[in-house]
Amino acid sequence: MKKKILVMAMTAAMLAAAGCGSGKSAEPVEISSKEDLADLKIGVQIGTTGDSQATEAVKEDKQVSRFNKGADAIQALKNGKIDCVVIDSLPAEKFVEANDDLKIVDGIFDKEEYAICLKKGNTELKEEMNQALKELKEDGILEQIQSNYLGDEVGEHPYESPADADHSKGTLTMATNAEFEPWEYKEGDEIVGIDADIARAICDKMGYDLKIEDMAFEMILATVDTGKADFGAAGMTVNAEREKSVDFTDTYAEATQVVIVKK
Repeated sequence: MKKKILVMAMTAAMLAAAGCGSGKSAEPVEISSKEDLADLKIGVQIGTTGDSQATEAVKEDKQVSRFNKGADAIQALKNGKIDCVVIDSLPAEKFVEANDDLKIVDGIFDKEEYAICLKKGNTELKEEMNQALKELKEDGILEQIQSNYLGDEVGEHPYESPADADHSKGTLTMATNAEFEPWEYKEGDEIVGIDADIARAICDKMGYDLKIEDMAFEMILATVDTGKADFGAAGMTVNAEREKSVDFTDTYAEATQVVIVKK
């Protein structure tokens, strides 16, 4: 995957979110702390950590507008229907790069840990994945995968399965929501991104082929819990509520929620 193609795909996806709106533009808001969110109308992607963080910050639940896609929340902000959007920092950067009338406010929320979720009690698969993650980290592959989508080296380190990769154990199905660039998003009909590549690398290590199923974010935990998918990866934050229904692997990345507002 070449750098130019990647950048064009990202730009096209972000511009789709930036279409002309018909609503009146709301006045830009000033935010410097979590307390400043209390009276605002906030857009989030439903079921995400941004959703829960925004819900905790506002006075009434009706202030939170929940969307299936982060891009739809951005569109609502641009149309003046909401005051801000709470979303993961990396997707936020992509949206702001494509919309010069928006900016990011950070330092509002604490850091989070991302991990892969599995059916509760599936200890064998969890241990295998943790071992694979450990080896990928030691080999520098995790860092290469992330640098292929971030910073100055976009497109320079595409992950490719080793020529001698053994997939004789069968296929593992990953549940995701391909609306979270650069973690996972669509490039044509293919689901790509950091999580997709990490999952592929893990499966290569473990002896499996990989199948990725795209679905609404809020369906991932239930899909894994019922065994319809073997694991879920979607820039998913580990928290106590989610740990009630699924288990998590070791952490493979850190992130934080930020606020997007109009300039």
